[in-house]
Amino acid sequence: MNDTLIKQLAPTGVLRAGLNMANFLLITGTTDNGEPDGVSPDLARAIAADLGVEAVMVSFDGPGQVADAVAHDAWDIGNIAAEPERAKTVTFSEAYCEIQATYLLPPGSSIKTIEEVDAPGTRIAVKERAAYDLWLTDNLKNAELIRTPSIDDSFEVFAEQKLEVLAGLRPALLKQQEKMPGSTIMDKSFTAVQQSVGCKPGNAEAAEYLNNFIKNAKANGLIQQLIDKHGVTGRLSVAPLAADL
Repeated sequence: MNDTLIKQLAPTGVLRAGLNMANFLLITGTTDNGEPDGVSPDLARAIAADLGVEAVMVSFDGPGQVADAVAHDAWDIGNIAAEPERAKTVTFSEAYCEIQATYLLPPGSSIKTIEEVDAPGTRIAVKERAAYDLWLTDNLKNAELIRTPSIDDSFEVFAEQKLEVLAGLRPALLKQQEKMPGSTIMDKSFTAVQQSVGCKPGNAEAAEYLNNFIKNAKANGLIQQLIDKHGVTGRLSVAPLAADL
């Protein structure tokens, strides 16, 4: 393995993987020794194995914290969604998987289409700094975003304040829908949150290596195997190759 690549991706002798513990589709449990387990940790372990080093998991409460921690040299790779704001400080690979983001509507809602959500007077509960919050911030013109610290908090605010819309990832909304009989989830999605592997900016060899690794992992079936292994088939999808977009 190239010495420059090892210095860029494993300068301490191990590959430190920053994980977003709030993503219950990518972090689905723990290993026998208590480490985070799931698609994201297993992907980090596969990268470390390819590099010939040990993988060490570094846990964070949310994706924003993972992105912020790059400034403190807290990880070597960060497994989070690639968004324009985060890309200012993190260099991302192409996406390896994606999750649909959509809206939950309360009983009796007059909203019928995705487009109707972005209207004056519409209040949308959303987890702050989630990838879909960043997308909504950039794309909505009229609706008001009501940000909360966690996914559970966003549902509580949505329900207690009788907001018009709750934004979230479709799998999470399916669970929250059970708490509000008569509520509906929109069939269409407003975006797909694509998960990538990031590294520190300025490390050209590391960025190229990670991008090629992800391309190969999608093409050779590794990503689909991890999705199937961790029981999230149908909730996570393999992201298309960049050339297929």
